[in-house]
Formats: sequence, C-alpha cells, structure tokens
Amino acid sequence: MKEFELKYGCNPNQKPAKIYMKDGGELPIEILNGKPGYINFLDAFNSWQLVKELKEATSMCCATSFKHVSPTSAAVGKVLDEKLKKSCFVDDIENLDNSLIACAYARARGTDRMSSFGDWIALSDECDETCAKIIAREVSDGIIAPGYSEKALEILKAKRKGSYNIIKIDPDYVPEVQETKQVFGVTFEQGRNNFKINRELLQNVVTKNKNLPDSAIIDMIVSLITLKYTQSNSVCFAKDGQAIGVGAGQQSRIHCTRLAGQKADLWHLRQSDKVLGLKFLDSVGRPDRNNVIDIYLSDDESQDVLADGNWQKYFSEKPAEFTREEKKEYLKTITGVTVGSDAFFPFSDNVERAKKSGVSYICEPGGSLRDDLVIEACDKYDMVMCFTGMRLFHH
Repeated sequence: MKEFELKYGCNPNQKPAKIYMKDGGELPIEILNGKPGYINFLDAFNSWQLVKELKEATSMCCATSFKHVSPTSAAVGKVLDEKLKKSCFVDDIENLDNSLIACAYARARGTDRMSSFGDWIALSDECDETCAKIIAREVSDGIIAPGYSEKALEILKAKRKGSYNIIKIDPDYVPEVQETKQVFGVTFEQGRNNFKINRELLQNVVTKNKNLPDSAIIDMIVSLITLKYTQSNSVCFAKDGQAIGVGAGQQSRIHCTRLAGQKADLWHLRQSDKVLGLKFLDSVGRPDRNNVIDIYLSDDESQDVLADGNWQKYFSEKPAEFTREEKKEYLKTITGVTVGSDAFFPFSDNVERAKKSGVSYICEPGGSLRDDLVIEACDKYDMVMCFTGMRLFHH
C-alpha cells in the first residue's frame, strides 16, 4: 500500500487528507481492520516508537496507552500483584500471569483510566489472546503491534461492531534520518530524535546519595522514553516498571510536576484497602466504577458519592469515608518513586512537590542556573538525582 485516504484530518472540515511515503514507496503498515483516522495515525506512529525504544532499552516487552498524541502511561511486562490486578480491573482475567504483554497493557491502561478512556494502544510484541481479551472490554480506538495471534485477531475484529482499528507494523522499518512538516505553509526540517536512552545515560549522579538500584534505573528509562514522546513541557512519575503519572503540555514545569504527582497519588490511593474494599453493585460497569473511585478520592467531591440517597446507586453498602488526613497519611508511606523531566528543573519547588508523592529518584537534563539549589533540595531528602545532559522536548 503506497497511500491511505483518510476521512478527514484533525477536524472534519480539513479535507482531503491522506498518509503516504514522500518517496512514493510502500507504507510500513498493514491495516488489518477498520479505517484509522488522522489522529489515530499520529497516536499509532508515536506510540509505536515509544514501545520499540523501550523494549530495546530494557529487553522487556512493553505497552503504552495513548490519547491525543501523548501517553497516559507506558509499562514493561511485569506480573501484577493481587492488589494491582484488582486496582486495574483485571483480577478476573485468566492466565494473566502467563502473558507478559498482557501484563504490560494491564498496567498501562490501569494507570490513569480516565485519560485512557478511548485510547490508542501500542504493543512491542505480538498481541496474544489474553491481551486481546483485556482490550476487547475497554473503550479504545485502535491498536498497533508487530503481529497478532489468530485468536487475538478474531477477538479484536469483533470489537466496536467490527470496526475496531487494527494496524500491523513492520518492526524492521527505519525512517529517514531527516524529517519534515509544514506549519502555515512553511516547511520545517530537522534530524529525527534518534537519541538513545539507556543505562549509560544515568551515570552522572550529582547528589550525595549515589545508591541507584536496578529497579530505579528501569523506572528512569521508562520515565525518560515516555517523556520523549509526550507533548512538552512534561514530567513523568514512574514506579515498578511503569509510568504512574504523566503531566503533559503545560507551560510551567511546576504545573507539570503537580499534575503528574496528582495522577501518581491517585494511582497509589486506588490500591489502598479502602478503595479495594468498595462494595460495588454488579450492575455498575468498569467506566462508572472508575469515575466513582475518582470522585471518592477527590477532596472536593467525595461527599457526592457518600451522600444519603446517592451511594445506593453504586454500592451494596455505604463506603467508609476516606478523609483528607487519612489519604495524606497513606501517601506518606510511599517511597521509591522515580520522576523524570524533559528539561531541567528551574526551581527546587519541583523537588519539594515530588517529595510529597514518595519520590526517591530523579532524572533530568540539568543545566539550570539554580542547579545547586535543586541538588541541595534533593540532598535534604536523601534523594538520588542523575543529570542526563539531554533535553527531550516533543512538539
């Protein structure tokens, strides 16, 4: 296939629209089902690059959940513990532990379910039946992967009344070194961002504490590669091989950190006994359960769920109140979280906010006039910080 005609571009008024290779060659994809749109392809090609690079850097299969050209999360294939399975709504999936690619997607989808509603999926490895079963019951726009098992393809083709977008990509495809795009009729050209993110990038530890365990190195790599394909400015929190909070597209870095930190906090709180112990009615579906949990954990709106005459819509018994102080105390027990930034932290306020979300490890480019103050703040909390020396803006 040399070109593919699209229904329209970013918006319905932007016609005609198509994708094609500038040199007239074959597209590196096969469309196995559906008719992906302009934004679908933007998500597909960005998300594929993320999982391909993450697998190369970690030697682990991985998955990402994308929305509007930024990842909501990315994760490597690690088995989920029982609490995380329940938090991610996959505790009923048979043979989950035997499919690491399914584990990777369960983590990526379960991190920020509100943002992942209607997501685009990328898998580094073949989609198997177990992974397809998870995808089949979630609201999603499409998937890109290097291959699909026969059973997985059968399951996915039945999704969305047979219109689910399924793309197979050539895993050996390498794009041209130079890339171009047009803005307002003006053509921009630049070298592709082929910068490799790996363990060697994390050798410049600038804090007094230089104890960087392998688990934190993996989390740093997950965080940085996630940032490489996140609209800037961006900050990413990671834990146990997955991105647990992404703050994307903010003009201020502290706002990135606050947004990502809030999402990371919610990820942790969703695994608390109070949340996992909520007695939902069987009639309440996953999207509604997720929304109710989000409201339950919100300081401003929690009473809406607990109010007399309202909680019976969702629960078989009234939930115990989860007070602000209880949540703060729970979050104080969290440690070992990693945070990455696509550009330097200009002020130490980012470190102070990160500390509130259990951050122990930080990776950022460095180069601020106030690097000494940022390092000092890390030392105050006995954090480990690496300067990568490389900015990761993505626009």
